[in-house]
Amino acid sequence: MLQIPFWKRLMIVGACLLGLALALPNLFYVRVEGHNDAIKEIEQAGSTPVLEAQKGAWPAWMPSGLVNLGLDLRGGAHLLAEVQVEDVYADRIDAMWPDVRDALREVRAEVGTIRRQDSDPAELRVRISQPEGMAVALQAVRELARPVASLTGVGQNDIVVSGDSADLIVRLSEAEAQATDDRTIQQSLEIIRRRVDEVGTREPTIQRQGEDRILIQVPGIGSAAELKALIGTTARLTFHPVVGRSSNPDQAPGARNEILPSLDEEGVFYIVEQTPVVSGEDLVDAQPAFDQNGQPVVTFRFNATGARKFGDYTVENIGSPFAIVLDDEVVSAPVIRDAIRGGSGQISGGFTVEESNQLAILLRAGALPAELTFLEERTIGPELGADSIEAGKIACIVAGIAVLVFMGLSYGLFGLFANVALIINVGLIFGLLSMIGATLTLPGIAGIVLTIGMAVDANVLVFERIREELKSAKGPARAIDLGYEKALSAIIDANITTLITAVILFMLGSGPVRGFAVTLGVGIITSVFTAIFVTRLLIVWWMERRRPKQIEV
Repeated sequence: MLQIPFWKRLMIVGACLLGLALALPNLFYVRVEGHNDAIKEIEQAGSTPVLEAQKGAWPAWMPSGLVNLGLDLRGGAHLLAEVQVEDVYADRIDAMWPDVRDALREVRAEVGTIRRQDSDPAELRVRISQPEGMAVALQAVRELARPVASLTGVGQNDIVVSGDSADLIVRLSEAEAQATDDRTIQQSLEIIRRRVDEVGTREPTIQRQGEDRILIQVPGIGSAAELKALIGTTARLTFHPVVGRSSNPDQAPGARNEILPSLDEEGVFYIVEQTPVVSGEDLVDAQPAFDQNGQPVVTFRFNATGARKFGDYTVENIGSPFAIVLDDEVVSAPVIRDAIRGGSGQISGGFTVEESNQLAILLRAGALPAELTFLEERTIGPELGADSIEAGKIACIVAGIAVLVFMGLSYGLFGLFANVALIINVGLIFGLLSMIGATLTLPGIAGIVLTIGMAVDANVLVFERIREELKSAKGPARAIDLGYEKALSAIIDANITTLITAVILFMLGSGPVRGFAVTLGVGIITSVFTAIFVTRLLIVWWMERRRPKQIEV
């Protein structure tokens, strides 16, 4: 084992140097953070002398990835919101009434007169005057059913139609209700994320929690009240005539026109008229669906005012494209194939099911789909975050010094080798966290402190095995060789079980628990690497240089 090939030595040294280089920007956090922010500002708004100075504060050839600071370290706002998904059921059911009414009018001879009845918001109840025609009525309304546009609802319809005496009842199917819940939560997440991203905060946490809740943590924002006001802002959705396409964002669009970037097509810009045909206020609904060929499409529907304006426009512009614009970005620019008189239409373009869902979410992103009830809100001041960082630094330093002293006193020169590996190990942890863009929280610092204590565990196992082998009167090289060989299984066993625990914590936990799991998992990987490879390489270099006849561990 002491005969380490040259290529393996190069790989070990190279991995250490790379990890330390990736960790280096964190020692100059403010400077590198300003450099990264300046690059983003220049890409979005153009160059200025101030931005160029900030950009030049850190060499462009150096790594610039940072370990992002979490809410508890930077300060900011924390919200836990519950989405009232039941509101969407009522809107969906209410939106079905015109189609159900028209379908029943076509079979009026068999069902008689029809009248909508007061009912639970989650169902549509229609009374017919001729109950003997209920079978015909059921058949007519069931023809309105569409396949559920989700991967879990394949082969199922979106509505369930049943009869009760003289009343026909329409409800959402269980599969459609589940798909609606998922779409509502995803739509809410998309709106919130777009709103939060506009203020330029760093690494916000916006994620689904449970069935109908959303966790929102935004570092760097002033207060929870400010965050709530930001989330309540309505996205701007408009439909514009398209004048042309361009690859030059600085091209003059012409009088009463504007040039807007495409959301999905990199480097493509659309020249559109400034005055929209209709706006998002006129959009009632947008849903993923399938066309007559079974291909995913997105259907949309306007209110009466929007339907009239859009119908008049499509009659006069068949064959021309129109742009769907969300927050000054062109979501899609389909071509008008026919006149759309009924206030509804569909967008097709070779979508997958996932893409049609996403486009429907974007189209509906002009307003939150359902009311948000805020169950929990907290404001964390930056002073508390600074105190947490300082406390974390002290904890890491104290733990590190204690471990270094213990190893030096217990194992002498070999303990110093382990200490060098420990210092490299901490650098590798920050290098990996910077590379994956991880967010460091206060529990994450606890994970690093725990890793510092655990990092020398593998070295202790090896050194104790070497001591045992030296008692058997074996030579130094043979004792070291056997020490690593016999301790390897115990090292792997102990660290694999801890790594499994970290993975489970990451999968089942959320927020701070995940932060702890990430740093613990990364620390385990780097600890095993430094113990098995780095410490051994240091010992091999020392043995090759000194060639001792006897050693003391």
